[in-house]
Amino acid sequence: MTHLHTEQAASPAAASDKGQSPYLLLFIILVLSAVATWLIPAGVYDYETREGIKFAVKGSLHAVAQSGVYPLEIFMAIVQGMVKQAPIIFLILFTGGVLAVIERTGAIATALNSLSRSTRLSDARIVIIFAVIFALLGTTGVVVNAVVAFVPIGLLVARSMGLSPMLGAALVYLTCAAGFNVAILNPATTGLTQHLAQLPLFSGMLLRGLTCLLFVLTAVIYLIWSIRRTRQQGMLRPSQPPEESDTLQVTGRHTLILGTTALALVLFIAGTVKFHWGTNEMSAMFILLTIIVGLLGRISGSEIANTFLAGCAKLVKGAFIVGMAAAISLVLQQGNVLDPIVGFLSDLLAPVPTHAATIGMFISAALIHFGISSGSGESALLIPIFSPLGDNLGLTRQVMVQAVLLGEGIVNCMSPTSGVLMAVLATAGVPYGKWLRFVAPVIAIWFVICVVMLLIGVAIKWGPF
Repeated sequence: MTHLHTEQAASPAAASDKGQSPYLLLFIILVLSAVATWLIPAGVYDYETREGIKFAVKGSLHAVAQSGVYPLEIFMAIVQGMVKQAPIIFLILFTGGVLAVIERTGAIATALNSLSRSTRLSDARIVIIFAVIFALLGTTGVVVNAVVAFVPIGLLVARSMGLSPMLGAALVYLTCAAGFNVAILNPATTGLTQHLAQLPLFSGMLLRGLTCLLFVLTAVIYLIWSIRRTRQQGMLRPSQPPEESDTLQVTGRHTLILGTTALALVLFIAGTVKFHWGTNEMSAMFILLTIIVGLLGRISGSEIANTFLAGCAKLVKGAFIVGMAAAISLVLQQGNVLDPIVGFLSDLLAPVPTHAATIGMFISAALIHFGISSGSGESALLIPIFSPLGDNLGLTRQVMVQAVLLGEGIVNCMSPTSGVLMAVLATAGVPYGKWLRFVAPVIAIWFVICVVMLLIGVAIKWGPF
């Protein structure tokens, strides 16, 4: 979950600050893009509009006068990128705000703490319950940065079951990643990427949902198998769990808050299908949900406002990356070199079968994600190139979106540049090499699932567009 970022725990903030800043990398690419506008011969495609979407006319690329971008225009492009992507930037910020208020009520943490004290559940049932909860929280974007805060609960459950800290961390992080990496209803990943590709918000949910289900099943089966293997090695479950001072109980108020949040998501799904709701409607729904949840949690008006703003502040870094990355495509467009780049790639890939080209884009997105750890920033960088490229190659934009999303997702659980993964491992006291060996089989299976689902998308011409 790379847009994101206990005794041996390093602070999450410190962990996320290590390594190269994605802003610096994007700025370097932005400067190089401006230089490219003076070196690459300018050209443009003719465009046609179908169902409100602009498509490049294949074979219509023609030369135009060179229009290089000057140094001062680079900084104007950053501002213009922020303005252009304002709807999705505010949606990301409001997502952080509403989640902060939900967390402030204690509903999620209390429910998970109650589960951790249970002594009546089998190993398999506990894994399934964690998978259902955290996969849903991950695939909807409810838990992103905050996944680190729930790792201690996974460690508590693992200790009560006589399991290693690594399995405790995996109960939370791996199951959350299984949902987040496909992100059926996450506005900051799928919503953003579809917005950039001019696709209806959260369209193509059936195939994406099936992919997510396969991801989650893989994680569940692997965790159950791993626990059974540790049992065979002599790590038995204690007859009595360790006593904990935390005695919080799930109340009717907590249940009502969680139910209201789930209902809001269901209503929004219905609205996208029936009324074609988009980013603006979802932002408005998040504001309304913030107020309702805050009142249900008996939070004062001032506390609701302050908590909401504090939650927004946590996602400013990720939200602004969207505008920064958008500036790159604006510079390439202003210099009329984006279309020639697309044309060059199209000619290069023309002899390649469409299914092979799709897998190539998926793998390239995965490799780029090691350098650009922000998924939103990577999407904003790649989609302006991949969308017209896919048009020229006869691939649907839905397939292009999925190739980028899965390429980003497949890397999340193993990338050493992920602040969140490093914070999770620090919290659990698990060495990176040991974690990599543990999670490698899951990532290998996920890779196969990604390839198969993308090939299915190509075969059925997965739409719309």
